[in-house]
Amino acid sequence: MIDYFLHRFDKNNFKIVMTILVKNEDDIIEANIRTHASLGVDAFVVMDNDSSDETPAILKRLQEEFEIVVIEEKGLYNQAKWMKRLAVEAKKLGADWVINNDADEFWIPKAGKTLHEVLAFKGSVLTVNRYNMLLDPAAVKKGFLSSLHRVENPVAYTKERQIGVENISMVLTKIGPKTIVNPHGLIEIRGGNHKAWHIANTFQYLFTKADNIPKTQDISVIHYPFRSYDQFAKNIRNRKMLLESGKHIRMGPHYRRWVKLYNEGKLEQEYERLLFRDEDIAVLKKYGIVAEDPYPASRIGEVLSHVS
Repeated sequence: MIDYFLHRFDKNNFKIVMTILVKNEDDIIEANIRTHASLGVDAFVVMDNDSSDETPAILKRLQEEFEIVVIEEKGLYNQAKWMKRLAVEAKKLGADWVINNDADEFWIPKAGKTLHEVLAFKGSVLTVNRYNMLLDPAAVKKGFLSSLHRVENPVAYTKERQIGVENISMVLTKIGPKTIVNPHGLIEIRGGNHKAWHIANTFQYLFTKADNIPKTQDISVIHYPFRSYDQFAKNIRNRKMLLESGKHIRMGPHYRRWVKLYNEGKLEQEYERLLFRDEDIAVLKKYGIVAEDPYPASRIGEVLSHVS
């Protein structure tokens, strides 16, 4: 892991590689890759966990335009293990920075900037805030990527309430940040890419007893957790299968809630609680929980407008 200190970084010539775990993401994977390529990602490593929709065909087509390595993985979902494996594969491609992404997340730099401009320095781990986007009536009609409102000050539901109380909306709950990592010296990616253990941070802690991971305000991770009822139900059926596999599966309270509601035949009612009418958004904006943010839709839309 000492190669972090030996690794040379040229701020005028460095490589950003994005890794993505996918399973049945044919409604979003092309937009994700095209958007990030336009924002400065140089290459992609995508692990496909046995998709049964058009995801493999879309990835194969996109390989003709972009540098994309596709890894087929048919095993039982193991996020922590697979994210570390993807980071290793990204390093083989010559990555100086690795963005470990999910298909429903878009890493949007501030207006006028690219990812290369923000990441033009040698570091170990960089933390980036993540925001849920709301699905409102207009976005349902035009497409989820046209969403205009994000959760700015989330509601601090306890884990117990997330699982046990029906009359809450999980899109409003607090979500963890994500990390961008330097693969040279990376030891472990933790908690679904919410934290990373790096040799440079270990030395920092030993000598200063501090664990101050730098955070950037120049990039936001824009999260589209709910895209349609069919996609939501498909995701929860897969999570149900994982929970019932007999394996020790680490899974957040939100997924345990949704599997419980699925088993009780209440998933459609839950989906309705994840949609927001204009009057709902007005109240949430009044109290600072939600903020209007048209920039992600504008920047993503600009990229996709050039796709024939």
